[in-house]
Amino acid sequence: MTVRRFAHLSDIHFGGEHVEAVAGVKAWIAEHRPDLTIITGDITREGAPTEFAAARKWVHSLASEFLIVPGNHDTPYYSLPHRLFLPWKRYETYFGALQDAAVQRAGVAIAPVNTARGAQLRTNWSKGAITRGQAERAVRALDVARPGSLKIVACHHPLVEMIGGPMSGKVRGGRQAAERFSRGEVDLVLTGHVHAPFALPLPGGDGHTWAVGASTLSIRERGVPIGFNCIEVADECVTVAALAWTGSHFEPWRTWRIDRRPS
Repeated sequence: MTVRRFAHLSDIHFGGEHVEAVAGVKAWIAEHRPDLTIITGDITREGAPTEFAAARKWVHSLASEFLIVPGNHDTPYYSLPHRLFLPWKRYETYFGALQDAAVQRAGVAIAPVNTARGAQLRTNWSKGAITRGQAERAVRALDVARPGSLKIVACHHPLVEMIGGPMSGKVRGGRQAAERFSRGEVDLVLTGHVHAPFALPLPGGDGHTWAVGASTLSIRERGVPIGFNCIEVADECVTVAALAWTGSHFEPWRTWRIDRRPS
């Protein structure tokens, strides 16, 4: 049986990162050699160039390939003109152009989706949004995956609310996108934003599309341990282990076993 391993990180918030935990993640990746490291947004605290530079240096030092999607903190927080008219210029300068093409690895296909916005027609710009077009493009991108591949969408905001979560994503179009991903037989939707790990089935479809959230690696704790997810993909199931920082190392805090969709 082939087992593939992924590190799912989120909300590192360089500029306000937990320095020891971030170093611990780097060491964990060097030891366990995941096939891919997926970072679901908020890699910076305020979208400042110095934060992006530190983030890029750290990411490129990892002993793993990586895939990153932006979060709401990755827009310039204190430059309104940039935020309104060039919200992703800094992100793209340091991490390349935003994309929605699927990334394929052995047995896995991942579609990145940007749910963050520089500005919105509502007071709280930190909340998420996803259009029907974005959801449709992600499904189509994953449709070309090799037969039997695990299909993953990676975005920043949870499309539906985490039960008992410490904060809300309030994603415009989120429920419709979740139902579209379910009907399109996406297997996992990986997110961050709420700074708490979770796994729950999304509405619609056959019940085999799951939302999986990661904790934070910043000092902005929200009632749960700082940490990240180790995702292991086997032929019949996916195991999601939320790993918590103890002060010296990471250890399992909670684990979910998700049965894969019957072929």
